[in-house]
Amino acid sequence: MNGVELFLLGRTLMKLGEDALPEPPGGAERYAGSARLVLIVASDVAAHPDSSVSEIVTRTGLPQSQVSTAVARLKEAGSVVTVPDPSDRRRVLIRQADEVSARVAQVRATDIEQVLVSTLGSDDPALLSELTSALELLARHLTGTRPTG
Repeated sequence: MNGVELFLLGRTLMKLGEDALPEPPGGAERYAGSARLVLIVASDVAAHPDSSVSEIVTRTGLPQSQVSTAVARLKEAGSVVTVPDPSDRRRVLIRQADEVSARVAQVRATDIEQVLVSTLGSDDPALLSELTSALELLARHLTGTRPTG
């Protein structure tokens, strides 16, 4: 496998992940921005608690409007909370919520089997097991975490 093939595989995996995510309450049309942007911002907040929107913008390279929209969606879902910055009361700092919200639990419990079946055009249990094991192996070694769900 070369760099281009790895890049294209990564894009395919991102698309599969997006397709596997459950619709937000009220449907996707209700919200501006994609699930991908929300997940990028959520992962940045998890890695860098008590960040301002401008700090998230700098780290992710996303436009400020998209970060603000993602933060609003995450806040509405109960995934993050905002607090005034003690050094500058005009700014807010964003951090993960202490409790796992119902929406976060729903997203984390998402099963990828249906999206794999749809993509492969097959529900062969041996093939699904092989792919799921391969994805878990990649996640464990490349992200240092064990997938949840």
